[in-house]
Amino acid sequence: MVPPVQVSPLIKFARYSALFLGFVYGSARFSYLRPIAEEDRRIEAEEKKKQEEAARIARELAAQEDTILK
Repeated sequence: MVPPVQVSPLIKFARYSALFLGFVYGSARFSYLRPIAEEDRRIEAEEKKKQEEAARIARELAAQEDTILK
């Protein structure tokens, strides 16, 4: 096995700086995208309610047609 190599302090600094900047960028990006995602979820919930209401009405109309034909 090869003994560990001394890594330059400049390389260490660059690696940890990149890691820190990645955390900062990820946090900023997350805080930017979070309200957009919440709005999308709200719109999808409203659309789902409308679809469920339309399906309920269709079922009621189908049930009424069955009773009229009998």
